[in-house]
Amino acid sequence: MTINEIKALLKDGKATAEELTAWSRDSRSGVQKLLAAYHSRQEKLQKKREAFLHRFGYEKKFWEKHQLVAGVDEVGRGPLAGPVVTAAVILDENFDLLDVNDSKKLSPKQRLELYPLILQEAVSVGIGLKGPEVIDQINIYEADRLAMAQAVNALDKKPDVLIVDAMDVPVTIPQVRLIKGDSKSNSVAAASIIAKVFRDRLMADYAKIYPQYDFAHNAGYGTATHIAALKKYGPTPIHRKTFAPVSELLGKQR
Repeated sequence: MTINEIKALLKDGKATAEELTAWSRDSRSGVQKLLAAYHSRQEKLQKKREAFLHRFGYEKKFWEKHQLVAGVDEVGRGPLAGPVVTAAVILDENFDLLDVNDSKKLSPKQRLELYPLILQEAVSVGIGLKGPEVIDQINIYEADRLAMAQAVNALDKKPDVLIVDAMDVPVTIPQVRLIKGDSKSNSVAAASIIAKVFRDRLMADYAKIYPQYDFAHNAGYGTATHIAALKKYGPTPIHRKTFAPVSELLGKQR
């Protein structure tokens, strides 16, 4: 068998145990390099699989009782513009997307690839959203809580328990509050990805209406470009008027 043929089989994961054993005795250095790279990839994949299964630790306790578990997370508490967006995601033991993790640990490309796959594999997904008007009226923390409740209520199946990233949701469902829950629970991690991609797409749409503020790239956060546009053009209707420096600019305008 040629080295290229062996390479193709290893790449496709179609090599049998017998073939791997035979190739380990192959004297060609090219074959041994391919095997070393293959075993390294397999080791990394195994570690990823073990970490993934570990992040289902909380869910498994409830699955054993035949209960539905929803992970809940949010994105957008810190930006100067745009809504806070939340997601609630119910997964089951068949969920197998090993790359699902805290959205902050993933690249934009990875999040975009996982978004439709999560929607496809999840038992149910709900989205919540509270805009600048609500945030300015009741503060970001309370707006976040209401958006989380909205996401939970949007699920087409009622969960028996919620796993929430360091918050309490104003619904009558038992809850587990986890600090850094998006790195400890796959359900919360999936919710963090859904909320992040949904909000980023929304801010990209706002960028078409307000192109000066570069929302497609800063998602409403206070980058230098965003601050410069604020000073030059003033706040838009989607800016949070109670957030500095927006509030300071409005004060000067008055």
